[in-house]
Amino acid sequence: METITKISKASTTRLAGRAPVSVWLVEDNHTFRNTVARVLSRIEGVECSQHFPNAEDALDAMLGGGVPDVVLLDVELPGQNGIEAVHKIKSVSPSTRVVMLTVFDDHEKVFKAICAGASGYLLKTSPVERIVESIHEALAGGAPMTPRVAGSVLQMFSKMAQPKQDYGLTEREQKILELMTEGLIKKEIADKLSLSYHTVDTHLRNIYTKLHVHSRTGAVAKALKERLF
Repeated sequence: METITKISKASTTRLAGRAPVSVWLVEDNHTFRNTVARVLSRIEGVECSQHFPNAEDALDAMLGGGVPDVVLLDVELPGQNGIEAVHKIKSVSPSTRVVMLTVFDDHEKVFKAICAGASGYLLKTSPVERIVESIHEALAGGAPMTPRVAGSVLQMFSKMAQPKQDYGLTEREQKILELMTEGLIKKEIADKLSLSYHTVDTHLRNIYTKLHVHSRTGAVAKALKERLF
């Protein structure tokens, strides 16, 4: 808890002169919630206008007309959890940025939160200066994350990325396929590559055979879908 209560003059000075940012906090731990709200309210340029022990109360307040700039949202909450709440918060107010503030940094929760619409993901051990910076970073369209969380995100997305399948296309065939996706016809491809029409036609037949397709449309669709170049 010590890290969240340390406020530096530097962080306050950096935010001076800016319009106050409306921040809501959704956190079921009473002590932590009150501490964070109190600390944020002391930061010039930030206004922790409301804080809630659960997502349902926060959503009711939004449906009643409240539109915060940023919501700091815990993941594990009584009733509706934070990840489920992100969807609803964004549906009520698409402009509101949601930054998860939690003790959990496992791959699955990070990934689900981001897919649900969260702009950032911070650990509760983050110093208050970092939390304040993240609020403004999220408002500017950024994706604030601690280094550990960012590493988790990269690892998760790298696992999802499918390696390109090698169809054995030659460099010339790859270039012709690329030009096909740009909409060029046989004669235009031949002119652009300084080849004869019949040479291009031969290359196209080879491309169709290697890609296991039977038409120009099939080749282009496969190239775009699998990002073959």
